[in-house]
Amino acid sequence: MPLQLAKLVAPPTTALLTNEVQLRTVTGTEGLGAAGAAVLPNIVRLARGARVAGVQVVHCVKAIRNDARARNRNVPLYRMRGEDLSTPRAPDSTLVEGSEVVADLGPEEQDLVITRLHGMGSASDTGLVSSLRNMGITTVVVTGVSLNVGIPNTVMELVNQGFEVVVPADAVAGTPAEYGEQMIRHTLRFLASITSTAEILDAWEQG
Repeated sequence: MPLQLAKLVAPPTTALLTNEVQLRTVTGTEGLGAAGAAVLPNIVRLARGARVAGVQVVHCVKAIRNDARARNRNVPLYRMRGEDLSTPRAPDSTLVEGSEVVADLGPEEQDLVITRLHGMGSASDTGLVSSLRNMGITTVVVTGVSLNVGIPNTVMELVNQGFEVVVPADAVAGTPAEYGEQMIRHTLRFLASITSTAEILDAWEQG
């Protein structure tokens, strides 16, 4: 059956989710930062289009406190980066720089920002699902990083919770690039409707 995108992403029942679109994930000249920087303009375009169309924008942020309280200590990824998970950077509760939405996205006053201290995805035990249901959302457009961990984790949990999920392939990033493409081709397309930034913006303009 052909995808009826305009109906699927109808503004009253759709949210645009930005996953970990933060300074440390969408800036840089190599690795994930470079991959994130490449898709950031499309994420910004989607956020602007969503606000104009009346689509709710939700930013899901992974935060780290300076005292490292409540942080994951069981994830090899952090150890591979050489991060010391046991020694606080400072003995206070302020957040480490980069624990906020990247400035290109605002956030605007009508956006929601959901911050988590723990976990590798945005939809599990964060309050996101309940918030979406409270707003009558049935479809979530997922953007951001990364296709390695956070995006598939979030997509799967949203699908498990009964939401329709749409992924614009040019507004998500992973590393290396060929792995991101494989994740979309061999996994995400069986769970979410795969489309593009331009197609979603066109659908919202029609709506």
